[in-house]
Amino acid sequence: MTGLTHFDHKGDAHMVDVSAKPVTERIATARGRVVMAPETLAIVQQGTAKKGDVLGVARLAGIMGAKRTSELIPLCHPLPITRVALDLEVDPDSSSVVITATVKTSGQTGVEMEALTAVSIAALTVYDMLKAVDRAMRITDIRVTLKDGGKSGRYEAQ
Repeated sequence: MTGLTHFDHKGDAHMVDVSAKPVTERIATARGRVVMAPETLAIVQQGTAKKGDVLGVARLAGIMGAKRTSELIPLCHPLPITRVALDLEVDPDSSSVVITATVKTSGQTGVEMEALTAVSIAALTVYDMLKAVDRAMRITDIRVTLKDGGKSGRYEAQ
């Protein structure tokens, strides 16, 4: 299983040993969206969802998700996260909420999983808060859009 660092020489899953890696500044950004009916998006924009402030609650949920990534993803290292920022933007053209998460750390491994988890949890929270009026919502396009720091350097999605 060459090239896959979460497998040992026998093919067994293991947590990667990062102890010899230098501590560097690391950042990752991920993005995704929740597509919904225009009427549902109007509820978000007007702030009239019965469960409350959809975007505010989803922002907090995403931050909490980033901080708990190592508890959710079996081979992720617990990291000293120094920043988590979530931006939830209403996009009327696609009738969606676009979620962007940026996570920073000074550490020996990157924060891509934390950024992806933040977006995923925020999107699930949007769905949860609106499912009573729109069960057909779709969570889509979750991906890393930026990763910087560490040996592999910078990556930016096209």
